Amino acid sequence: MRPARSAAATVRHTGAVAADRFDRVTWRDTCEQSAALRELAGELGERHPHTADLLTDVFLAAYKAAPRLREPREMAPSRLVNHRIVTALLESPDFAELHRETAGDPYAAAMAVLAQGTALRRMLDDSRPARERDERAERARREAGAAADAVAEALRNAAEGADEDGTVPGPAADAVRRAVQDAEAAADRAAADAEGSLAVAVPGIRAAAGGAVAKSASAARQEAALMRAWGVGSGELERMSFDERARLAERLRTGRLAEWAELIGRFRQMADGERARKVENATGELIGVTLGDDLSRVIPSELAHLGLPGLRAVFAARYAAGELMLYDSQGEQATGRGAVIACVDTSHSMYEAGPGGITREAWAKACALALLDQARHAGRDFVGIVFSAADQLRVFRFPAGRPADLARTLDFAETFLGGGTSYQRPLSAAGELLEEEFNDAARTRGDIVMLTDDDCGVTEAWMRDWNEAKRRLGFRVFGVGIGAPRVAAAGSVLAALCDNLRSVEDFTDVHAAADLFRVI
Repeated sequence: MRPARSAAATVRHTGAVAADRFDRVTWRDTCEQSAALRELAGELGERHPHTADLLTDVFLAAYKAAPRLREPREMAPSRLVNHRIVTALLESPDFAELHRETAGDPYAAAMAVLAQGTALRRMLDDSRPARERDERAERARREAGAAADAVAEALRNAAEGADEDGTVPGPAADAVRRAVQDAEAAADRAAADAEGSLAVAVPGIRAAAGGAVAKSASAARQEAALMRAWGVGSGELERMSFDERARLAERLRTGRLAEWAELIGRFRQMADGERARKVENATGELIGVTLGDDLSRVIPSELAHLGLPGLRAVFAARYAAGELMLYDSQGEQATGRGAVIACVDTSHSMYEAGPGGITREAWAKACALALLDQARHAGRDFVGIVFSAADQLRVFRFPAGRPADLARTLDFAETFLGGGTSYQRPLSAAGELLEEEFNDAARTRGDIVMLTDDDCGVTEAWMRDWNEAKRRLGFRVFGVGIGAPRVAAAGSVLAALCDNLRSVEDFTDVHAAADLFRVI
């Protein structure tokens, strides 16, 4: 009798992944924010039972830092198919990679569920025979519970009908014996069906799960790379609502420069590394030791002489003679203090691709975005000027005192005007902006970077005004000829306009512009 009662009383779980109420609240909140999740749940629910529990398990497996699966014997038989599917997902070779991107991030975990939607449909369809066996096991378990209840009822009736000496009437005793026999038979059937249900395999479930997790991991990795490439930090993502983050991800995936996210990310990393190499208040890279009297560059061993009274006079004499040992350096001094202005050519020829299939536009925009980072790091204003023909120009301003708006950054990066090329219009606009900065804040020594693949003429009158503005405002002009060596050749118009000029032909090489980030 007792085994039947115990079987009936055993608690069976409907969730394969152990979770607390906070985890489940996170899942419910995420579902409320995601129409796509609700649509998937509705679609699966029309064809298969208990899919709401399955989606909860798939989400929690991705979201929880250390997901723990319940033992199959702890599960309600009707949920064993869910347990098999989630087990296969967790055991997939790519699950660890996926989990690195989704743990603790409800949005990323939800995206993982959606990415696995097609595979979940297929696995549920393939699991129909196993689910039928599980349902039979569930019916047997319920029958065992009913039989146990019948035993209890028969015992109560027998006790009520017993004589004063405790003797149970024959019919009542027979009823108890029959109830016990029925309960034992039901318990045996339930146990047999449960064992059979646990042993049922679903052909192809591991392969399907492996493919689903690999696809999901790839999508999560690509989205994370997109966010990093565009400088979107985890803190900023956490402040976004689900819909805001979904719209941002969609825009990054479908924007003009989506396929060049890796290039943009490498450019920004390179620029960050070059900033770390800067030597403030020095003339450039350290290359050795020389003699002189510049106390800001005295090497430590010379300074140690000042700690010894007997050598202080020697130090003074060497200082007077200009014979102190100093760090020697070379290069250009980082003099920029005004705005950084990137003028990006978007004429039709910038569509042209170079090595690696990277377009001239992609290289120029990646460089410009790294210059935006450079300006933000130095506390300088940044202006992006997108230009082509004389009547086509757009200006994007990013003041140093305000956070760089991501939507505006994307607008700048994605703007492409087409048409021909004019130098005068964008450079005049850049000069006017630096003039405005000087009048408003008395700042000079700005930096203009001209990124173009075409050569064009300027008038003599304009050139005189340009040189006068450079002298008065003290700005520098850096030029980059992209995929067109003649543009940066000696004697070209760009060479006459720029203080510092280089040509880039290998668009896979982000280090071709590395020195810009040491001197701007």
